[in-house]
Amino acid sequence: MSMTPAPRRRRGWLFAAILLGSLFTVPTGANAAETLVSQNKPVTASSSEWAGTPAGAAVDGDNGTRWSSAFTATGWFQVDLGAATSVSRIAINWEGAYAKAFTIQFSADGTNYTQAYATSTGTGGQQSIAVSGTTRYVRVNLTQRALEAYGYSFWEFQVFSGSVVTNPTNTLLSYAKPARASSEQNDVNCNPCTADKAFDNDPASRWATSSTTGWVDPGWIYVDLGATANVTQVVLQWDPAYARSYQLQVSNDATNWTSIYSTTTGDGLKDVINATGSGRYVRMYGTARSGAYGYSLWEFSVYGTGGNPVTPPAKPADPVFPASRLVFSDEFNGASGAKPDTAKWTYDPGVPQNGEVQYYTPNSENASMNGAGQLVLEARKQDYEGRQYTSARMNTSNKFSVQYGRVEARIKVPKGNGLWPAFWMMGSDFLQGRPWPYNGEIDIMEILGRNTNELYTTLHAPAYNGAGGYGQKYTSAVDLSQDYHVYAVEWDSKGMRFYLDNTLVFNAVKDTVENTRGPWIYDHPFYLILNLAVGGDFPGPIDASTPFPSRMLVDYVHVYQ
Repeated sequence: MSMTPAPRRRRGWLFAAILLGSLFTVPTGANAAETLVSQNKPVTASSSEWAGTPAGAAVDGDNGTRWSSAFTATGWFQVDLGAATSVSRIAINWEGAYAKAFTIQFSADGTNYTQAYATSTGTGGQQSIAVSGTTRYVRVNLTQRALEAYGYSFWEFQVFSGSVVTNPTNTLLSYAKPARASSEQNDVNCNPCTADKAFDNDPASRWATSSTTGWVDPGWIYVDLGATANVTQVVLQWDPAYARSYQLQVSNDATNWTSIYSTTTGDGLKDVINATGSGRYVRMYGTARSGAYGYSLWEFSVYGTGGNPVTPPAKPADPVFPASRLVFSDEFNGASGAKPDTAKWTYDPGVPQNGEVQYYTPNSENASMNGAGQLVLEARKQDYEGRQYTSARMNTSNKFSVQYGRVEARIKVPKGNGLWPAFWMMGSDFLQGRPWPYNGEIDIMEILGRNTNELYTTLHAPAYNGAGGYGQKYTSAVDLSQDYHVYAVEWDSKGMRFYLDNTLVFNAVKDTVENTRGPWIYDHPFYLILNLAVGGDFPGPIDASTPFPSRMLVDYVHVYQ
């Protein structure tokens, strides 16, 4: 629970993440039996959302630009290959606004079409579709949206000719491998920010050049893959201290280096680079910094074949929504005055942050069941430990944590200036000493008592937190304090979708966050928190009109996978 979140930015516009085993890398060398035939060809579309997302952006070969339609229920996109062409495969790299139902059609004249493919169960992401036929025009007809509030959008629409090639498996080669850098920061401002942190598969840790000796050009970091490898892709997740000019280099001896990629127009955030080369060592060699600081990377991931890779820990499988397996629940059906179940909940007493004025009492003094099936968190005007107000905060730390699924609670919030009810989650590594915001925070519901028509949902991470958190303010047509409402998040490895009752209020797409704000740090377990704060930087002060006692009522908490 943090301070005022920033308004949600437009859907992502820099670089779409191309993950392991990308569908969009054109094969090279001996396996180059497939040819990309649509790049930079003429295109038309039913509409465009705005001037920054034209149809041509989907065939420009740049996974950081995209086409998006107007916010309509149907749409279409067409590419003119220029002449009759034998077509073998269509690759679509969807943005979050993907199509659940669509068809692909072929035409020789742009007027008469035949159907080459159809689906009503599209799941978005990176989609590879085998087709067969000879055509000049390739059209995708879009008939059902995944997100009804938006239209349709994809980063790239690619048409291939020739036999479909199955590339050798791309493997993450750099995880937990030895690393060296021109310098390392390891002080109170970044402790530790050593070279190995860029290769730990942990997007909340980073490497940075030394603040005393390393804020100079050139600056570099390299990884030892353990044996000669064929590199096919490098992914760099930059901190704001990024390189405007840099090279990717390979070497067999860490002395003699060969460049496989260079740029003088780096713009930070996430760079996905399809560069090929052979060597045991891979180096980022920066020659021009973006500002007064040095160089810093959250992650430096090398993919390819060979080397001596270490397999990173496996992530849990993504849930299939609607998720139906109940893995945690509390219905709060105890007798009037009964305390929350300590097998499920930990009382969280003490003085809070964010300028709040209450004291959270121990032993659940301000939390109990009402005998009607609800938990009551009560804020009181009461002298306690040098403060004049008390309230309750409770969480499932060391009792229950979850990675992925649907997390929901049915809650009735109080109304009044300075009141701040919340239902949220903290990364479980906070319990092992990782400080906020490096552990991550997921705010499913924050409502300010001064305006109970507004709901805030926000994500917090090292690169975006507090007032700069990545989130959405949603204005409800009804006063949320007048009845119970279900606040929920559906969370998987691709992102999070936040709901008020059955309405989608915010869609946080992992690729978009990485390419516009910074690392996505939510692929690990989190625990649940309920609290009612009083005053603070976000809700503002209480006043004479604020009612005491004030109550936040929780009907249930459920987690499904």
